[in-house]
Amino acid sequence: MIFSAKIIEVTIGTMRVILITKGYRKPGTVLAIFEILLWVFIASRVIMGIVDYPMKGIVYSLGFAFGVYVGSLLETRLAVGKILIYVIVDHDSGKIICDALRMGGHGVTTLDAHGKDSDRMVLMIFANRKNKQTIIDIVEGLNDKALIVSNEVSILQGGYVSPWRKIGK
Repeated sequence: MIFSAKIIEVTIGTMRVILITKGYRKPGTVLAIFEILLWVFIASRVIMGIVDYPMKGIVYSLGFAFGVYVGSLLETRLAVGKILIYVIVDHDSGKIICDALRMGGHGVTTLDAHGKDSDRMVLMIFANRKNKQTIIDIVEGLNDKALIVSNEVSILQGGYVSPWRKIGK
């Protein structure tokens, strides 16, 4: 029971930290309430019985470690937050990729660039993290030599996002 409860508590704590650092303070605060409630009851059971049953401390520690792992897996699946993907390709591929991404409902901004040996096109795609792999798959399917760079976005202000896109994605 201690092991399972500790996994749940630490998973909640991991999600709380991630949500708060990404600007989702209210959901993070709600998770904090449940996290601390679980912690109080779990820690008190371990502390009160540790002299008679030292294995409780080991089980508690293992639950903590597994909770961190499960929390990180859960966060990866939920993919909370925004990303900005840069794709650098030749002009011909850039136009094809840009059209395919836009047809898929993704906003794309293009820039002309100059590489070492030739002119290039830079595509900038702002998206939810959960759409990252879909976007990368589209790009790689159309140009397997494309340079793809992804950055998490911490500040978002201004710009245009279709009201339908806000609802749908």
